[in-house]
Order: sequence, then C-alpha cells, then structure tokens
Amino acid sequence: MRRWLVRADGPPAPGFSATAAADPSAGPDLPGSVGGLGWSWDLRADARPELPASADAIALRPVRAGFVPLTGPRIKRTLLLTVRAGTPADVLAEFESDLIAMPEHIGTIRSWALSRVDPIGGDTAWTHAWEQEYATIEGLTGEYLLNPYHWAHVDRWFDGEIPGSIVEPVLAHVFRWSESSVLIEDLPGMRPD
Repeated sequence: MRRWLVRADGPPAPGFSATAAADPSAGPDLPGSVGGLGWSWDLRADARPELPASADAIALRPVRAGFVPLTGPRIKRTLLLTVRAGTPADVLAEFESDLIAMPEHIGTIRSWALSRVDPIGGDTAWTHAWEQEYATIEGLTGEYLLNPYHWAHVDRWFDGEIPGSIVEPVLAHVFRWSESSVLIEDLPGMRPD
C-alpha cells in the first residue's frame, strides 16, 4: 500500500474511501496555505487513485519518518518542493539530513515524514514532500517557522539569494485540520520516537 498526497479543489466524492483508498483523510486548506488547490487529501492505495481531472496526486517513497503519539485533532502540514535538476548526490543528502534533523530542534513537531516523490504517480515537477503534524496551528506558524534551526540550517537551501540554494522557488505549503494521525506508525519508514 503506497501513501499518496492529493491537492484538489474539493473534498473526496461520497463513497471514495470504500472504492479507491484506505484511511483517507481530507480537509480544506487553512488560511496561510500557499500553492494548494483548496483541499488537501492524504490516503493509501495500491495504485494511482481515480481522481477528478482537477486533482493533483503525488505518490510518495519514504526517506525517513518519526511517529509521536498525539490524541485528538491536529494540524497536518505538507510542503511540496522541487530540488533543482543536477544537484549533486552529496548535496542532496545534506539537504535531506537537515530536514530530518528539524524534529530534534523544534519541539512542536510531532509525527513527521520526509519522502521523495515517486514517478509512478505520474507527471509532476515535485521531488520531495516534507510533512509534519502539530497539536496546534501555533506550533507550525510560531515555533516551526520562527525557530533558529529553521533559519540557520534549512532556509539556506530555499533562499535563491544564498549561494548553494538548491530548491526551486515554487512551493506548495498547505496545512489543514485532521481528526487523527495521517503519519501513522505502520507505514514503511516509520519509527517510533
């Protein structure tokens, strides 16, 4: 069973979960989201799910993840990004390592996953998905975005004015409420923290 991220202009159609996917979770993108289509879905399916033409489905191949139990609703954040073509493998590994280290420095990150985009999902420019869950929206918009580790170690990869940046300027930074964990422990690459 493969994890899929979907950007869509509306919710899944009635009956979608029973016929196409396991454990779907969907919700409207919250104010402050950028690059979404209005709704974000997370689901598991063996093959590319049947989706409306307006939806963008992204297949994921986990690099590393961490699971932290959290009860009740939570914020599910997804950052879709594109690493520039031709980036050397050692530089890409350093970039991924800096993202993976973020939960060690930013206490509001609960469960998290870094994945590469799998071409099995179809034509997409995205290369990576960086996902997290937070107990509150302030955990994302405050501690995460303003943390010194974020600015000193991670932002340099994204800022085109800094030599050595490798991430293209077009991003999808979307977040929504989820009633339960999307980044659950039984997925490939998950390890309890």
